Amino acid sequence: MITGNDFPRIALIGYGSMGKEIERIAHKKGITISNIFDIDNPLSLSSPDNFDVAIDFSTPASIIENVRLVSKLQKDIVIGTTGWNDQFQEVVQHIENNSVGAIYGSNYSIGMQMFFRVVRQASMLINTVDEYDIFLHEIHHKRKIDSPSGTALSLADIILEEIERKQIIVSETLHSKINENELHISSVRGGEITGTHTVYVDSQADTIELTHRAKNRGGFALGALEAAGWIWKKKGVYDFTSVFTEILEK
Repeated sequence: MITGNDFPRIALIGYGSMGKEIERIAHKKGITISNIFDIDNPLSLSSPDNFDVAIDFSTPASIIENVRLVSKLQKDIVIGTTGWNDQFQEVVQHIENNSVGAIYGSNYSIGMQMFFRVVRQASMLINTVDEYDIFLHEIHHKRKIDSPSGTALSLADIILEEIERKQIIVSETLHSKINENELHISSVRGGEITGTHTVYVDSQADTIELTHRAKNRGGFALGALEAAGWIWKKKGVYDFTSVFTEILEK
């Protein structure tokens, strides 16, 4: 696990709730936050050369430009923002053209990474039992922009990979009977809820509920810092979930 010894200098891109929490955890771990880029101090090609890895929790609309600038500056980047997957190839192009490293993920919480694996195991079992249906529900605070959440979509992808009879994700409000091959995700936005994701497994006989409930942003911040330490000096684009075990063993 991370400490400040031999750890890259971190620049934060975006200084909202997540940026502030990363700063708090970094200070506690003895990790240097050497720059904070936000609306008052925008990232540019003339930005100070005083960081090794940028952690971006800004907005989906800013990701491509931020990746372009960070990679041009020959720095690595942790992408914490979700809702930009339709621009994935542009991110890859900037990273590869500048021979730097990037790591992205729908959720940097270590607990959620464990939850992903629990849901995969459950889905493998459900695939063999036709009597059970499966669906998802997620709740987030009123300020969250994307819906469904990137985490919910990651969970849905896992389910579709393991359950053959589920082939299509449906995230809109339903006005008709759901088809057997459709996986429904429902979303709620309101209040100050950090994030709750529940996978329901239901049959006529019983119901199983698998829930991950984030109590605060500390788990996300710690995971993002773990990712920053791992991506430093690497080249290429990596998915946090795919390299999670390797990151913990570092």
